[in-house]
Amino acid sequence: MTSLLIVEDDELLRDGLSAQLAQAGHSVTLAADGELAQSLLEAHRFDGVILDLGLPKVSGMEVLRWLRRRFPALPVLILTARDGVEDRVQGLNAGADDYLTKPFNMAELQARLGAMLRRARLPAFGGSLELAASATQRLRVDATQPQAWLDDEPMELTHREWALLSLLVSHAGQVVSREDVLGVWQSEPGDGAVSNALEVYVHRLRRKLADSGLTIRNVRGLGYLLETTAP
Repeated sequence: MTSLLIVEDDELLRDGLSAQLAQAGHSVTLAADGELAQSLLEAHRFDGVILDLGLPKVSGMEVLRWLRRRFPALPVLILTARDGVEDRVQGLNAGADDYLTKPFNMAELQARLGAMLRRARLPAFGGSLELAASATQRLRVDATQPQAWLDDEPMELTHREWALLSLLVSHAGQVVSREDVLGVWQSEPGDGAVSNALEVYVHRLRRKLADSGLTIRNVRGLGYLLETTAP
């Protein structure tokens, strides 16, 4: 069952969408403002988001930019009354996967939503990242939520550890620069000292991978390399 978050401040539209999508077999969570949407996104795993731009407390565009920095592969469909070309371009450039203006046809929304969710399951669009850690173990990293597993055992990861691990796994065998890592983390609030703390996060993640058959090697002057350890 697909888990969806609907962020819409119009109660009638929000409830109507919820009823239609639940009837179509989706699990639906509702948020009436941007602030609640952010809290729900941090607390729960969703497969897709339907997002209105005209939201109270935190605007839909702010939520979109915030969401895209934290959950880069999470599919987002914008619903909005703003039908100008500039508005559509701004929303898509901010990270939306699709855009539908109000009023809309429910059948079209469901078709667009289905296509968006299907794309998201393809490796190039997110899903999960997998890597053979050893002859007997595999590392799997969720591409949209801070979760990872060694075989079927979940790893305890902070959001930054997960972001670092995702980056390293997606570039396994290649050097990832400090700038690449900090670019992924640049959206985190209140962390001016994060650059100085990067080695701490690398050290923590290295310890969590200690028995996996994988290690993170410092490549002097270049960055970090995820590689298999010698048997």
